[in-house]
Amino acid sequence: MNYRLVHVGFGNMVVADRIVAIISPSAAPIKRLRDEAREAGLLVDVTQGRKTRAVLVMDSKHIILSAIQPETITGRFTGDTLKEEKE
Repeated sequence: MNYRLVHVGFGNMVVADRIVAIISPSAAPIKRLRDEAREAGLLVDVTQGRKTRAVLVMDSKHIILSAIQPETITGRFTGDTLKEEKE
């Protein structure tokens, strides 16, 4: 099996095909989603103590907090897709 990985900061990678959404953490519903995930034990914080800039929603209902901007992660996600198409 070949998995495409997306770098989400500080040496952490996630499987690209499992990402449902990459969103900004500022909205109140996203804060509630983060709190609910923490209570359910489904929150993964990869910010290394820095400010959360992106929230990744996974198909397994896990929520991943990243210190990288959503646009940067999206660029890495689509960049991987373009590299594969060229090869």
